[in-house]
Amino acid sequence: MNTALFIAIRFLKGKHRNRFVSLVAVLAVFGIAIGVSALIVSLSVMNGFEGEVRSRIVDTMAHINVHSLRAENIVDWPELVDRLARRDDVVAAAPFVYVKAPIAHKGLFDGVMLRGIVPSREVSIGSPESTVVRGEWLPELPDSGVPQIALGLYLAENINARPGDTIIIYGLDGARGARVSPTLHRFEVCGIFETGMFDFDAALAYINLESAQRIFEMGDAVTGIELRVRNFYDADRIAHRIQDDLGFPYYALSWAEMNKNLFAWMKLEKWGLFLLLSLIVAVAAFNIASTLIMIVMEKTTQVGILRAMGATSQLVGRVFFIQGLILGVAGTVMGGIIGVALAFIQNRWAIISLPADIYSISALPVDMRLFDVAAVCLASVALSLISSIYPARRAAKSNPIEAIRMNA
Repeated sequence: MNTALFIAIRFLKGKHRNRFVSLVAVLAVFGIAIGVSALIVSLSVMNGFEGEVRSRIVDTMAHINVHSLRAENIVDWPELVDRLARRDDVVAAAPFVYVKAPIAHKGLFDGVMLRGIVPSREVSIGSPESTVVRGEWLPELPDSGVPQIALGLYLAENINARPGDTIIIYGLDGARGARVSPTLHRFEVCGIFETGMFDFDAALAYINLESAQRIFEMGDAVTGIELRVRNFYDADRIAHRIQDDLGFPYYALSWAEMNKNLFAWMKLEKWGLFLLLSLIVAVAAFNIASTLIMIVMEKTTQVGILRAMGATSQLVGRVFFIQGLILGVAGTVMGGIIGVALAFIQNRWAIISLPADIYSISALPVDMRLFDVAAVCLASVALSLISSIYPARRAAKSNPIEAIRMNA
């Protein structure tokens, strides 16, 4: 065994004249353990919520949207849809119309993002029909009567609409702006959906593609083409490749680019939480420094004897540096085990539940990642080593003759 390691263990295991030294050492180890476990669990929960948001977006909406840079909409969309659907990296392609419009029901008004779709094609892009909580999903073709509309949950609540009610959409010509007298179009609410994303549920509504084209006088044109790819993690790369293949005037946006502000905010929040909770580990690391300083003061005679026997100042410094490392590693390992165990238990048995009517999920989501666990453990050990520098240097500078004389 290395000499410095052997002496460091003997100093830690040996009896201390002041029991307060042992108590502070134990508290430092447990402080690091608490900080590490809190960091692992918190980051895992943040990852879990991020994963929930991502899955809701990619399951409900398209992975890639293709638009035109020209002022007019896409007219030759049937050929473009067929061309994109034949790509090896594309699973499905469908046209859509996406416009803003006012909506009204029983004297209540709201703004809506109206999405005109082909229902049979839309189910191959996402799974919006699975989010319906009341009524039924949009029918395939407009019937001879009042056309159908599916509303987001919070949008329906804002205008007090239920399945079977008739609502009014105000038609506005996007090319010429609002008319002096906008046209009124009646729709029957066929269903109400809830994606779990407030921005969608509070402003989104689905109607049939032909109805949207008629309301906004678009003829046979569409706003864009939505795509579903085989691996949504490759959506950015595939979108750039599609844009290069199609050329001007088309451009493609992936789901990540369309929601980049949301995910940037979540990433910033995650690492902000990491820095804040790291303060717990930092405080515990300072307790390690306090422990080592008291050990240096208590072991002054032993240090003087070691120096008199020929031990170098570097060896003495390494002894106390290794003691700080041992305390830091002990707390880190303990905290890592506790944090991983808590995250695993929550992920496996969902001990902490959430009100599903508020969060749309029944339990606290957890996604534990090896990188996060490794980053937390490395940061904890690094802080422990930094806190050991001053006590080790102080011990290394001790004068052997004065140390023995002071305790003679």
